[in-house]
Amino acid sequence: MKILLLAFFLAGLPALADDGPPSVHLYTDFQQPPPRAVRIFLQDEVAKIMAPIGLVFQWSSMSENRGNELSVKVAVIRFTGACDTTPTAAQPVHASALGWTYMDDGAVLPFSTIGCDEIRAFLRSDLLARPRDEREESLGRAIGRVVAHELYHIFVNTTRHSSHGVAKSYYSPQELLSKHFQFEQKESIELRRSWSDVATGGM
Repeated sequence: MKILLLAFFLAGLPALADDGPPSVHLYTDFQQPPPRAVRIFLQDEVAKIMAPIGLVFQWSSMSENRGNELSVKVAVIRFTGACDTTPTAAQPVHASALGWTYMDDGAVLPFSTIGCDEIRAFLRSDLLARPRDEREESLGRAIGRVVAHELYHIFVNTTRHSSHGVAKSYYSPQELLSKHFQFEQKESIELRRSWSDVATGGM
């Protein structure tokens, strides 16, 4: 089994309906429950990044999965470490990945892991420089962008990265914390095409 790594330095899936956009069911598994604000901003950021592509997300905890939900596809996102704003020791910038998605026999699997401790360490000085009441929003947004990156690999079934935007292979702290960060046009087209294939039975 291989892993797609989102580099530490510098920087799923739908049930289609005729009367609305594709509904993507994401199951989450947090090693430690995150603060409510971090969870909300994480989900909002994923929704905002994917909105131009026409995707709507349903979020559920893995503990809520009873095995009887109906979806064309699903994705499972595991969050390791603490997804909160508690200060953490700084790490070497190339010590670890921020997120990774699993592969088997050349196929991208709908399973990703997001390293919350790694993200917090990467953003440590930038988060501490922000007002305390903005830190959970900023962290949630940053985690959401790493999630969107991994979902790109899953949805398009690709190991490729872009040179700019959410699908690039590495981020800067400024990109993870900026007000706006989106996919580049080529990657947006790839994502739309992947859902068109689902609608026509091509996936």
